[in-house]
Amino acid sequence: MPIIDSAVYVDGHRIENPSSLDQTFEYMEAHGGMAWIGLLRPSSEELERVAAEFSLHPLAVEDALAGHQRSKLERYGDNLFAVLRPARYDDATETVHFGELHVFVGSDYVVTVRQAEVPDLARVRRRLEAQPELLARGPEAVLYAILDEVVDQYDPVAAGLQNDVDEIEDQLFSAGDAELTQRIYELAREVIHFQRATEPLRDMLEALLRGADKYGVEIELQRSLRDVLDHVLRQCDKLASLRAILDNALTVNATLVTHRQTETSLEQNEQVKKISGWAAILFGPSLVGAIYGMNFKNMPELDWTLGYPMALALMAATSFGLWLTFKRKHWL
Repeated sequence: MPIIDSAVYVDGHRIENPSSLDQTFEYMEAHGGMAWIGLLRPSSEELERVAAEFSLHPLAVEDALAGHQRSKLERYGDNLFAVLRPARYDDATETVHFGELHVFVGSDYVVTVRQAEVPDLARVRRRLEAQPELLARGPEAVLYAILDEVVDQYDPVAAGLQNDVDEIEDQLFSAGDAELTQRIYELAREVIHFQRATEPLRDMLEALLRGADKYGVEIELQRSLRDVLDHVLRQCDKLASLRAILDNALTVNATLVTHRQTETSLEQNEQVKKISGWAAILFGPSLVGAIYGMNFKNMPELDWTLGYPMALALMAATSFGLWLTFKRKHWL
């Protein structure tokens, strides 16, 4: 059995360290305490064994075995099933890596099923064991602490995304190229994926608070849940702002790229005009020179004294006339 940790708590204090699930169930029954069992990538048979002992709902067990679930909270009678998406940001690749955590909460037990190494639930357990008055509030306190840990881990992810968005804003008017467009698009995609993991937590926490009185959740624990909800709302607002900035950056960058391409095209057109103008100017003298260079016997101008000066004057007049025309049209 891939048990990371298993313990039985009475009045917030850890009284036993069972070495197997059977011992955990025995200690729970003997002391009337709360069990907290942490599993890492259990097989279907292993999870089914835990499900049979705690009467976990088959649909919740099916979701936990299937994996790749969205963040959600479902209630089956007095039992809760939560799916959380802890996140970690890789700044080198500018990608958000998601884990998956399933939490089964009953009246006297908590079962956590992790599909990845994050979040570090050992830290959550140590925190709660150091606060027995909080842990004494029961399984709902464990669920609160897990939610708080997952949401706290969102802070460095949001900070990493914010830092990359700031870099994009700095590069926007200095670069404005297709490579930056790709970076903006990929970062916007990561923000959207992060939103999909974060925004459902708002509804989950609001649902927990709505049912708090009905299920006897203590007022201090309700206040703690509201604090986590406030944190989630701030994250949602921050992500919505980042997404809007990236959408605007994508539009602005596309406009800048188009503008630069247009400027380049216009500059090329100006160069073509200049080249064409000078080619036309040089064409005039070349044409006159080519005609008079054929040296046919019956060309009357060959024996004319002013023939040569006239040819030079015609070349100069043709070139000057074309130059003046192109100058007026701003080709040169």
